[in-house]
Amino acid sequence: MARARYRLLLFLAVCFYLSSAYAQTHDLSAETRTSHAFEEARKEGPEALRAFLYQMPKGADLHVHLSGAVYAESFIRAAGEDGLCVDPATLAFAKPAADASCKSGEIAASAVPQNQKLYDELIDSFSMRTFVPHTGDSGHDHFFDTFDKFGGTDKRHVGEWIDEVATRAAAQNEQYLELMETPDFKPAAALAAKVGFHSNFAEYRELLLAQGFRDSIPAVRTYFDGIEAARREREYCDTANATPACKVEVRFVYQVLRGLPKEVVFAQILLGFELASVDQRVVGFNLVQPEDCYVCMTDYRLHMQMIDALHALYPNVHISLHAGELEPGMVTPDGMTFHIRSAVEQGHAERIGHGVDLMYETDPYGLLKEMAAKHIMVEVNLTSNDVILNMKGDNHPFMLYRKFGVPVALSTDDEGVSRIDLTHEYVRATVTYPLSYRDLKLMARTSIEHAFLPGDSIWQKTTPEKLDQPIAACRGQLGHDTPSGACATLVHSSEKAQQQWELERRFHTFEASF
Repeated sequence: MARARYRLLLFLAVCFYLSSAYAQTHDLSAETRTSHAFEEARKEGPEALRAFLYQMPKGADLHVHLSGAVYAESFIRAAGEDGLCVDPATLAFAKPAADASCKSGEIAASAVPQNQKLYDELIDSFSMRTFVPHTGDSGHDHFFDTFDKFGGTDKRHVGEWIDEVATRAAAQNEQYLELMETPDFKPAAALAAKVGFHSNFAEYRELLLAQGFRDSIPAVRTYFDGIEAARREREYCDTANATPACKVEVRFVYQVLRGLPKEVVFAQILLGFELASVDQRVVGFNLVQPEDCYVCMTDYRLHMQMIDALHALYPNVHISLHAGELEPGMVTPDGMTFHIRSAVEQGHAERIGHGVDLMYETDPYGLLKEMAAKHIMVEVNLTSNDVILNMKGDNHPFMLYRKFGVPVALSTDDEGVSRIDLTHEYVRATVTYPLSYRDLKLMARTSIEHAFLPGDSIWQKTTPEKLDQPIAACRGQLGHDTPSGACATLVHSSEKAQQQWELERRFHTFEASF
């Protein structure tokens, strides 16, 4: 009897041990099964990969120009509603005459859907859909020319554009977006021109503030109020009929046009610092426009000096900078030797957009080590870098960044112009480079880790970044619906941790399906 009881107790102990071990390794097993499914999809080809990756949680898209994210079809519809015209010769929108009629030779935008040939030509003009580079019209030129061609629609549509991008994001299991947008900066620019340029940027700021520079901020905040309200209305947020897009958190990055005169650029940068200091929807700023433009190249160091001076006065404002979006031959060789480093060291960039001319920088390997040590993330835009710069495959520094431990995350740049989505970039990365499922998972986690959101992270900080070990308070909880104990305290107090918690919950759900 005693021996039988002993055997029973031993059997129960073994069962308890096995069940405990299973519970501790269940998430790993789910990840392993998902990894196997990913590899099977890879064998089956890009279409199978897309089906897999479309459903995979992708975290955030941190490099999105709002105007470039809108598909051409949406612009054509909006232009028709606004009473704009189309110039068939330039394949661009045109303003109507004073009596609302179109000039001779132009066609009402509202009539374009009934003209399939013109409709298709406009889509091609507004995007890279059928573009083939030829003499006098490179991919770079065609890409950037699109913005002038589809411009001119009423600002009332901006809320619609946010809804379009958020809806597309929600469908692909994205949860967070940082959209680059340029509100009206003309009052600030006019004041800067009136005061006159000063090379002492701290003094220049004081002069502008004394002249009422901050008076333009309420109008900009009202603008964001309006577009945000329009988006939420279209998505039926806070109602029983709320669309999935409502769950996509949207923040804005103030977009500075750096190709303008230096006093105007300074006014925009200052406005970006000021706005991000008082409006939590604006999480940082960035400098945009083609990096090879004359002013962009000539004044590049000057712009970094402006940021450096103002950063000392606004140390908590986040900065992401386009840097190194250049290819050999586009500019003089010396013009490719310092942009990324200057953005990191003088521009105080926490993230670098593009960064594809890395190996043309002075001491590129030292720069890689510095970026890894400082945890400066690179916003990688594979399709954009291909169609604009012809930088792809082994010519792209994507794998070098990863090799040196520099954080990277995939982003779309201008998904409407490129006719892509974030899933497309994940597929492209997987087809082009030897990436595992865990590599993709790390990039999704990286996108939230480096989002410009306030609060502490749930991940232990390591160099290089691994994002595979949560802090002690949250161990054993990731993937649960809600946190508990000290982990709950952290998550509830940190917007970043809330997004990270949600991403892990989504990964748990996704991996449980395999």
